[in-house]
Amino acid sequence: MLNSVGFVAVSVYTSHMTGMTASVADHLVLGSMRLVGIGVEAITLFVAGAATCAVLFNWGRRRHHEARYATVLVLEALLILAFGGLADLLTWRHRDIVFVAVLCFTMGLQNAIITKISAAQIRTTHVTGMVTDIGIELGKAAYRSRMPGQPPVRADLAKLSMLIGLVSLFFVGGVTGAIGYLGLGFPLLVAPALVLLAVAAPPLVADLRFRAEPGTERDAPFTVA
Repeated sequence: MLNSVGFVAVSVYTSHMTGMTASVADHLVLGSMRLVGIGVEAITLFVAGAATCAVLFNWGRRRHHEARYATVLVLEALLILAFGGLADLLTWRHRDIVFVAVLCFTMGLQNAIITKISAAQIRTTHVTGMVTDIGIELGKAAYRSRMPGQPPVRADLAKLSMLIGLVSLFFVGGVTGAIGYLGLGFPLLVAPALVLLAVAAPPLVADLRFRAEPGTERDAPFTVA
C-alpha cells in the first residue's frame, strides 16, 4: 500500500531500490540533477531506515525484550500514522521531497525487520527475489531425475505457498493503495498504521509487565546477528 500510494502521489516506487539506483545513473547521464537528488535521497533514507531497525532491534535484544521486533513496528506505525494524517496538510512546493524521505525510511524499517524475523529468508519489499524463488521451487517440482541412485529433487511446497501468498498480498496491497488514495487521499494510511500498532501491542505489554515485577530475570541468552 505504501509503495502504491507513493507512486500515485509522487510517481516514485519507494520500495524499489534497484530501479531507484538505475534511475539515479540514468538521470545523471541525462543531466536531470533534481531527479538525481531525489533518487539519492530515497536510497539514503532507505538505508537509514534499515540502520535504525538494526539499532532498535539490537538494543532490545541485549536487554532480552519481548518487544525487540515490536519496537520497530511501533516506530513504523507512528511514521505511517503521522504521514497519513498530515501529508495532505503540507502545501510546500517541494513536498514530494518530504514524501519520498518518509516513505523510503519507512520502507527501510519494514524490509529490515522482516529480514531479521525471517533470518534473511524474506524481504517484503523485494518482489523480484520472491518471484525468482517461486520460479526455482516450480523448477524443482517439475524436475524428474533419470539417474538411478540419486536422491530425488523435491520442491519446498510450504515455502512456495508462502512466497505466492506474499507476492499476491503485495499485489492486492498495491491495488488497494492506488484505489484508496484516489478515493481518500493520504488518510487511507491511518488504517494499516493502526493494524501495525495492534500487532505490536502484546509484546510491548509483556515487557511493561515484566518491568513492573521487581526481582525477576529473563533467561534469554544474547547472540550476535
